[in-house]
Amino acid sequence: MNDLSENLNSLKTKYREIFKNSAEEISKRIEELRPAGVTGEFPCGNRDWDDAVLKMFDEEISRDIYIKWQEILAYRKMFSCNRCATCCNLACSEFSPEVLKKKAENGDNFATQFLSVFVPYESKEEARKIYPEYIKMLEDNKEDEVYFYHCPKLSDCKLCTDYENRPQICRDFPDNPLSILPESCGFYEWKKEVEPVALLCHSMMEIIEFYKEKICTFYQD
Repeated sequence: MNDLSENLNSLKTKYREIFKNSAEEISKRIEELRPAGVTGEFPCGNRDWDDAVLKMFDEEISRDIYIKWQEILAYRKMFSCNRCATCCNLACSEFSPEVLKKKAENGDNFATQFLSVFVPYESKEEARKIYPEYIKMLEDNKEDEVYFYHCPKLSDCKLCTDYENRPQICRDFPDNPLSILPESCGFYEWKKEVEPVALLCHSMMEIIEFYKEKICTFYQD
């Protein structure tokens, strides 16, 4: 088993490089839309420029990201679960059982589905037995509290005893190739193959959201 902390650090390094290149590319495309005679950094209060950039974000970059993400999810169908059961035995959440329950009561669909499947471990040490490398990685890199859960419907043969009624979160997992997956997972190779494109999409989304917020802040001020 590869050291997950090393893998995470490697992923962060890759993302920083991809983010830098994406930021340069988007900045270049913004400059190409600069109206004649307009000076200063973007945004500078020129509505024509702002509107052109926002249109480019929504109709070009966001569209391309959506298409790429759909291709990533479609390619996922080429892979399948091999019953390692890690996702059933070790689900993590930033929310405590009490908070999840309150969110479910307030109509949060994900919290409702999550609580219909998972119950909390009594302690972190119980969870550590399932995937010690993952627990260590979280301890080394995550400052916030993480809560660990498991599905009580798993049989000794690592089969779901209520498979036909499993909720959508189980059917869709993993729906993000940037999730941490063990090498034993049947979708691990999918993650490895599409990860560079997923990182690119993620960086593009972050950057356009940054610019959109910057435009809003400019006019608020």
